[in-house]
Amino acid sequence: MLNLSATLEYSAKTNPDDPAIYFSNKVFSYNEVNLMANKIANGLINSGIKKGDKVALCCPNIPQFIFSYFAILKAGCVVLPFNVLLKNNEIEFILNDSQAKGIICFEGTPELAIAQEAMQAVEKSSFCKKMWVIKSSESFNVNNKNVFDFSSLVEESKDDFDTIQCSSEDTAIILYTSGTTGKPKGAELTHSNVLLNSFIGKDLAQLQKTDRVIMSLPLFHVYGQVVMMLSSILSGSSLIVLPRFDPIEVLKAMESFKATVFGGVPTMYWALLNSLDESKVDINIISKNLRVCSAGGSSLPLEVLQNFEKKFKVPILEGYGLSETSPGITFNHLGRQRKPGSVGQPVWGIEIKILDENDEEVQTKDTGEIVVRGHAVMKGYYNNVDGTKNALRGGWFHTGDIGYYDEDGYLYIVDRVKDMIIRGGYNVYPRELEEVLMKHKDISLVAVIGVPHDEWGEEIKACIVLKEGANCSKEDIINFAKSNIAAYKYPRLIEFFDSLPLNATGKILKTELRNL
Repeated sequence: MLNLSATLEYSAKTNPDDPAIYFSNKVFSYNEVNLMANKIANGLINSGIKKGDKVALCCPNIPQFIFSYFAILKAGCVVLPFNVLLKNNEIEFILNDSQAKGIICFEGTPELAIAQEAMQAVEKSSFCKKMWVIKSSESFNVNNKNVFDFSSLVEESKDDFDTIQCSSEDTAIILYTSGTTGKPKGAELTHSNVLLNSFIGKDLAQLQKTDRVIMSLPLFHVYGQVVMMLSSILSGSSLIVLPRFDPIEVLKAMESFKATVFGGVPTMYWALLNSLDESKVDINIISKNLRVCSAGGSSLPLEVLQNFEKKFKVPILEGYGLSETSPGITFNHLGRQRKPGSVGQPVWGIEIKILDENDEEVQTKDTGEIVVRGHAVMKGYYNNVDGTKNALRGGWFHTGDIGYYDEDGYLYIVDRVKDMIIRGGYNVYPRELEEVLMKHKDISLVAVIGVPHDEWGEEIKACIVLKEGANCSKEDIINFAKSNIAAYKYPRLIEFFDSLPLNATGKILKTELRNL
């Protein structure tokens, strides 16, 4: 029997009074975090949520995300975290596909109405009939029999809770990740998947309870959730939780909290370097305390890595992983040779091969698709037999990424098989956006590609053929996309074409578009 919530419960028993979360001007001890999780777990059970139910979690980086995350686990349920930027139609699909029974959601801000989008999704959902809103303003009112104040989960709930035990192979988390079909797929991660990856993250970063970890990666993302949050809580470290990544606020937090650990995607390191002067922080204080950084999400440009390490006097250890692999499967280990540009070597218990188009293993330094097996690989895609069968064919998870091994067994990522765009650490899948844009009344044909960008790594570009006689501006198309898809997915660049290059079967040649 195993429940992932043991990570919190262990630290709450061994270090009850140690700080677990710093947020704004508040401090929560490990005991306080565990008690809040107990109360919410009781509230969920009292509201009719049962073992095995899926409960969605839509919050930015706030303490309530962490409380609720562990409460859902304690109740023997499945955590379903997703991006706060999703629109109501995207949320509705996830709720229905997962058959979620409830959702805990942050109200949002005037600029980002998170709860309003989620409420529209709940109203249309076939399964999700309970929603709890974490209010951020007194003016927020709910006129809906299915929507409740988050405080109702806590009020009159007991401080103690007998954690519901699960099998190690029971699903603990479902992470929705888009695919080439344009529809998101829910990667099922088991309690053992995530617990083992948390232990590995703790060991690789050599985390201790004296560490102070900057938590600015989104908690709903697998990197922030497992590598940063769970590994830190397992080790009894303190999490310095920031609502979102703001380079100046991160630098100030590094200085004032004497942070020892930071993890981020490449654009975050770029932004920190470019914000040093404006932040007016004392770089000597930061570099004296910061002992290790990690990078993932996409390849870190060598120039950025070298400049950051020189300025901050701290090593950046690059790694590689996916939602389907819990996530970490390779890392540049502390104490071993580090190769800038490489994502390191496989972690404990993980096997990685490079296969050609016939699923035959290639030679050292030859490129091919990266495939993985081991304890980190997901159970499968929820409610998607065909997607699971294809992804896990031959007993290996096929990542869709192209890479190679060098002579020392270090892995390098070269490209992506499926044209995926990574903008600022977020995955953007062209076909999903193409399907949205094709609904525009003036668009005849569209191809979405990624183009290099200094700040974001890649920027999203839509190559469009308009219908004959159409008179549509670039701004019209951008505004249409913004109203129908999450903010991180819409194209910032639009280019009109008379025609798009096609091959003999009618497939758009995106390689040619990228080379124009």
